[in-house]
Amino acid sequence: MALMIIEPCTACDACEPVCPNEAITPGDPLYVIDPMKCTECVGAEDEPQCKEVCPEACIVANPDWEESPDELLAKYEQLNA
Repeated sequence: MALMIIEPCTACDACEPVCPNEAITPGDPLYVIDPMKCTECVGAEDEPQCKEVCPEACIVANPDWEESPDELLAKYEQLNA
């Protein structure tokens, strides 16, 4: 399942540089996670790095993008081929 950023995002920029797939970009007013690039860090890290560094705990599962760990890994491998 891809992640998404919700209120109370303060646009602090902590999440963008830690994303291994460059899935996070500045939005207006919140940062945005591209679900086509988000793998929840499967294939790169043990935990989603954006969630680890977010000071507001505003990164949650995107209910519109349900994916299994195997699907997330396949997406990661395709993005980083």
